[in-house]
Amino acid sequence: MATAPEPHRLPAALDEIASTADIPIPTDPLDRVIGQARAVETARIAAYQHRHLLLVGPPGIGKSMTAQALALHLERPRTELRVVHNPENPERPSIELVGREEVYREREAARSVEGELIQPSEAPSGVAERLGYRCPRCSFYSTPSERYCPSCGNVKQALPGLAGSGNPFRDLVGGILELTVPPGGNPQESVRTTRLRNGVEEVVSYERAGEQIKVLDQRALERRRTLQRESPRKVLVKLDRNPFVMATGASETELLGDVRHDPYGGHPTLGTLPYDRVIPGEIHEAHEGVLFIDELPSLGPIQRHILTAMQEKRFPITGRNPQSGGASVRVDSVPCDFILVAAANIQDIHRILSPLRSRIAGSGYEVLLETTMPDTPANRLRLAQFCAQEIAVDGRIRPATREAILELILEARRRAEVLDGRRNALTLRLRELGGLLRTAGDLAAVSGGAFIEAKHVTEALRRARSIEEQIRDTYGSFQGGLRQEVTESQRQSMGYHYWNDHPDPNQFPGGYG
Repeated sequence: MATAPEPHRLPAALDEIASTADIPIPTDPLDRVIGQARAVETARIAAYQHRHLLLVGPPGIGKSMTAQALALHLERPRTELRVVHNPENPERPSIELVGREEVYREREAARSVEGELIQPSEAPSGVAERLGYRCPRCSFYSTPSERYCPSCGNVKQALPGLAGSGNPFRDLVGGILELTVPPGGNPQESVRTTRLRNGVEEVVSYERAGEQIKVLDQRALERRRTLQRESPRKVLVKLDRNPFVMATGASETELLGDVRHDPYGGHPTLGTLPYDRVIPGEIHEAHEGVLFIDELPSLGPIQRHILTAMQEKRFPITGRNPQSGGASVRVDSVPCDFILVAAANIQDIHRILSPLRSRIAGSGYEVLLETTMPDTPANRLRLAQFCAQEIAVDGRIRPATREAILELILEARRRAEVLDGRRNALTLRLRELGGLLRTAGDLAAVSGGAFIEAKHVTEALRRARSIEEQIRDTYGSFQGGLRQEVTESQRQSMGYHYWNDHPDPNQFPGGYG
């Protein structure tokens, strides 16, 4: 469990601040969620006990922010998931779970296999010639991709058995054989020889590495041979991953994984082995983390797969296109032990699969989020904190003065009364309020002001009206705007549904079409 951050303290009153620059932003992400005390408390429990969570409420009140904050309260992932080639049955790759300590050990060992990089001039001259770095005639160094020596203009690649061999017919025979070397080619990619180190003779390999030479000592060579004997594998879900996976709007393939198609299939040379074509789903990437799905009911029948993954904590990956070359590939028992944080609007609750809701309620919590909070001095400060957070996240707008914050608070009161019928309350539909703050910030930035002032908020209120409000102001009503803008041909194409909604022929010349 992550250590708890230092408690966050707001100023005692708005009178103590001159602008949002004076307001500290909490280090604990859950303390940045405004007005949802019950949801925040439940999220802390869910993170500590690894419980599922269903958040219900309208858009823009902090559902996704709560889910992200919950994920940051989890421990970092402890395992890495790998898919391993199965030589006996390539269509059935296996899964390997590797702990954090083993991953770190392997990374250290892999670094030793990488070898030491040296300049070509530091390698033995014979090695540099055979690798194509050193010209055997004038001793000039250049890259192996250059067939001709930039200094003397001769073909510089040394051919085995000729270069430096003392052959008296080298100029005659060597010149003929050099014509067989393809342009840019090189007879050798690596040279293995011996050297003395601390009085002990050891095998060492020199390999081409671009403009440098890679040196592998005996230990590195032995480690490479060990790795080559192991079955090929691929990291499916890496250790250093984000514990928060947003799967909102994901397709079945994105959510559950897939196997890429390969037109060459099982061809030993041209084809790609099945294990290397396996793609994890978001349920697998969320292993040991949080899988967040907003608008959960929109998944429809896919909810059944989510339920299975939650119950079994494992879900197979298989090719999902029956016409694909990956349709015959299946990886069983792929871990997907995640915390599901799902969100839905009130009107869509009935579309959540009943067994899935039962699973969430049986292993977690269902929380109805608030849409308003009482208009108190403490909550006004919380709204000021929200302004400071939005300004910091945006990064392109100025701090807001206390007067600008007070204008936003008045707008929050108005919206709480208009949208939710609550008096002496502040709205928690903060996404739209954040949009208003950004509009005011843009106006301040364009005018060259150092702060967002009350006049910018007032102007933003005029500009940031919904399109329905703009239509009403221009045409008198939404129907009036429709009457003005819809052409005769559009009315004809709308047919029954349009005229069923507008049955008065006197309002719309042209009748029912």
